[in-house]
Amino acid sequence: MKDAVIIISGGMDSTTMLYEFKDEIALAITFDYGSTQNGRERVCAVTHCQRLGIKHLIIPLEFMHRYFKSALLGTAEDIPDGNYNDENMKSTVVPFRNGIMLAIACGIAESNGLKRVMIANHSGDHAIYPDCRPAFVGAMSEAMKAGTYDGIEVCSPYCNIDKTEIARHGKKLGIDYRETYSCYKGRETHCGTCGTCTERREALQLAGIDDKTIYEIDLKSEE
Repeated sequence: MKDAVIIISGGMDSTTMLYEFKDEIALAITFDYGSTQNGRERVCAVTHCQRLGIKHLIIPLEFMHRYFKSALLGTAEDIPDGNYNDENMKSTVVPFRNGIMLAIACGIAESNGLKRVMIANHSGDHAIYPDCRPAFVGAMSEAMKAGTYDGIEVCSPYCNIDKTEIARHGKKLGIDYRETYSCYKGRETHCGTCGTCTERREALQLAGIDDKTIYEIDLKSEE
C-alpha cells in the first residue's frame, strides 16, 4: 500500500530508500534550502523519481539560507575536510534541518491522506547531527502523531545501520550510485576529502561496489 512520503535529497541514502520502498511511496519531496550541494543532488532526485514514476515535489526553503548559520549554507571553501567524527565537521550542521523538513512533510502527508514520512538518516550521522539520532526521530514521530488527526508517523528504517549497510542494500537493488551525489562542496566533481565524500568512498569499498565516482583527489594524484 502506497501510504508514505519520502524526503529525498538525491544522495546515496535517500536514493537507496526510494528504490527499496518504492512500492510504499506515494510522494517524494526534495527541499531546496540553499546548501552547497542542493543543486546537484536535486538533479539526481528528479532523475530517480521520474524513472520510478513517483510524484515528486521540490519545495523551496530559502529562509534557511538567509537566516541560518552553517558551512553548508556558505561556499565550497567553507566546507572542512575530514571524517564525521572530527570536531570541525560540526560546522556542517544546519540547525534543526530535519525537524523543519519533517514538519513540512508531515503537513503534506496529512493533506494527501498519507500516513508516514520516511527519512534516510543512519547511524553514521549520529556523531554530529542531533536531528538524525534515534531519540530525536522518536520524539518527532510522537509529536507528529499527537499533532495530526491521522496520526502521521516518522519511518526511518536506516536509523540504526551505517552507510556501508545501506550501500549493500543498494547493491542488491542494482542501484548505479554514479547517479547520486554526495559532496558537500557542490562542485561538478566530488572532492573526495570532505566528510560525505570520505564516508561515500569507504561505504562503497566495504560493500564491494566498484566506485566509479570521479573524485578530485584522485585526479590530482594522477597529475
